[in-house]
Amino acid sequence: MAFTTAALILAVLAVSSSAPLIAFAAAPALAVAFWRNGLAFAALTPISAGPRRAEVRSLPATGGIFCVLAGIALAVHFATWMPAVKLGSVATATALVATQPVWQGLLAAALPGQTGPSRLSWAGIALAVVGVAWATGVDIGVSSQAVLSDVLAVIGAIAAAVYTAFGERARVRISTTTYTWTCYGTCAVLLLAVCLIARVPMTGYDKQTWLAILALVVGAQLLGHSMFNYALQKVPATTVSVLILLEVPGAALLAWLWLGQTPSTAALPGLAVLVAGVAVVILGARTTPAQVPVDAP
Repeated sequence: MAFTTAALILAVLAVSSSAPLIAFAAAPALAVAFWRNGLAFAALTPISAGPRRAEVRSLPATGGIFCVLAGIALAVHFATWMPAVKLGSVATATALVATQPVWQGLLAAALPGQTGPSRLSWAGIALAVVGVAWATGVDIGVSSQAVLSDVLAVIGAIAAAVYTAFGERARVRISTTTYTWTCYGTCAVLLLAVCLIARVPMTGYDKQTWLAILALVVGAQLLGHSMFNYALQKVPATTVSVLILLEVPGAALLAWLWLGQTPSTAALPGLAVLVAGVAVVILGARTTPAQVPVDAP
């Protein structure tokens, strides 16, 4: 149990570093998003080309389309949330993207044949909406850039919910490694195309920026959620899902200590209400909680 506890602590620290590293990197957000997924794809390729080669070849018959659709949604997630971190505050952007379970619940309620939110989850959704309104309302008085950041972060959360929905379908018959490799590859290709069309600089960054990108890949992208997935073997999924919410205060603390970003005092109560609402949504879920997403926001 001691090792599991250590794994959870490491995972929370790893995913909490994501937004501060994105804000720190002196590179365009879209380029950082591409390198984050492209390098993770490259790191997983030896496994997919070796031990998982047979499974990769069978993807067209086993639901590979869901891996591709998940990759498209993941590309939208990164293309919106990562610029949000650059445009606004780490604390607010991380809190807003953490509303993913709320959108998953609303998505389930809208789709036929899906189990909608329980009464407790609906209460949590309402609480989270109040928190979102509070936090974004404060930003309206700050700047239009801050509001744009909030909007992009919410879109990123919705895209993450769609990504998770497709991922659940894919992992019924496909291993997590093969699913992740296909998903990251699809995401990287789409982000590369966007970067090339928009003429986003892809290289020429300083050493610190490249180190930040590598830290994103090793930490949040590969190590963080790998530790969460390990912990799922020992700890209930609901507990792990709630623990992931520690990313919000963790990222805010790192941004304060490292980047000097002091969260708005007026926004803090709204962010607290938002996180509490998301926690209630998770705890009130009728069905077995989804696996921890393999991407880190």
